[in-house]
Amino acid sequence: VQLQASGGGSVRPGGSLRLSCAASGLNFKIATMNWYRQAPGKERELVASITSAGDTNYADSVKGRFTTSRDWKYRTLLLQMNNLEPDDTAIYYCNTFYRGDNFWGQGTQVTVSS
Repeated sequence: VQLQASGGGSVRPGGSLRLSCAASGLNFKIATMNWYRQAPGKERELVASITSAGDTNYADSVKGRFTTSRDWKYRTLLLQMNNLEPDDTAIYYCNTFYRGDNFWGQGTQVTVSS
């Protein structure tokens, strides 16, 4: 299983970014996919999840601002992030727990600063 995250960058507060995570080596149709983030000095936290049925779950801190979805054609997990805040600054990771193993992408940096 390989997860390749991309799309991070630097934006001002109120800006938007879209993260992508290309998945290979797994049955994308059945895997629950997750986005985590880790800010400096803090523990890694779950940001968003999407099941194979399309059910989504979000951390309270991002509800109403972040949306996760799948691009089935390209086997890609997406995270649309709007109205970004300085507290969203972190390294973002895509993740899946698949057939008994935990898999992580390499992480992509998101920096929100004025």
